[in-house]
Amino acid sequence: MRWLLPSLFPCLLAIAAPVVAAEPDPDPATIPPPIRAMLDAALSSGNDGEVATIVKYACAADPASGDAVQALAQRWQDERVAANQIRVREAGFLKLWTGKAEVGGFLTTGNSDTAGVTAALSATREGIDWRQKFHGQFDYQESLGIVTRNHWLAGYEPNYKFGPRGYVYGQLLYESDRFLGFHDRASGSAGIGYSVLKAPRLRLDLELGPAYRYTAYIDDTRRGSIAGRGSVDLKWQLVRGISLGEIASAYDERYSSTVSSATSVSAKLFGPLSANLSYTVQYESRPPTGSVATDTTSRAGLAYSF
Repeated sequence: MRWLLPSLFPCLLAIAAPVVAAEPDPDPATIPPPIRAMLDAALSSGNDGEVATIVKYACAADPASGDAVQALAQRWQDERVAANQIRVREAGFLKLWTGKAEVGGFLTTGNSDTAGVTAALSATREGIDWRQKFHGQFDYQESLGIVTRNHWLAGYEPNYKFGPRGYVYGQLLYESDRFLGFHDRASGSAGIGYSVLKAPRLRLDLELGPAYRYTAYIDDTRRGSIAGRGSVDLKWQLVRGISLGEIASAYDERYSSTVSSATSVSAKLFGPLSANLSYTVQYESRPPTGSVATDTTSRAGLAYSF
């Protein structure tokens, strides 16, 4: 009989354990047909706002079916989240990029008073754990065969998200503008970022960390030093079709400091096209001889969103 005890032991535990009845899911059949029809239409639209509105008023109109309505809406939301995670994880590197390409003109004051053309490309890839951002910009002006402005900028920034709002960032940035006093400027930075505001129509990201910056000035001076970097990135949809953006950054190093601010307003025209206005200010604490400390650029252009 001793050999029977080990085999009977799991059975005895199962018998002795209290039986807890699983709570059944709310029955969708309890939802009145008119409410169910409105809910199905909202779910089919794929619009979170419409679904939330229908759920709110359906629960108020028929409290008895409120649990069933909320259960269906929650199930729909869970299925969307799961499907999106699968889609993102299986997508290749060239997929899931969103952003805009812009072309237009500009007017400058400071080191040069000119008008010219501008082009810019901004793109973001939002993954499960990683976010990647790219920004490129080009300004050019030629008058009577003489180049009066030639500005290049390219930056790449990967973010690793360790929480709903916090992330670790890295950044590589290259810039060239002899009217600001340098032929080449390259910097690398890493640090902590935090999304202070994270709403569908309002987002504010702050970043802070150490950096290293190398600058080749137009007077043949070459300097590299450790720096501190901080940035603010604000996106705010004021009303439907009109949004405001503000990107500000600061580098503080041994030889010089740089503060820049770019304020933009975007108004949707039709389809993927929008009209953009922007104003950029860049301050150099120690510009080379022959250059002024503050440079401004006003831009107007058309942007294509993708």
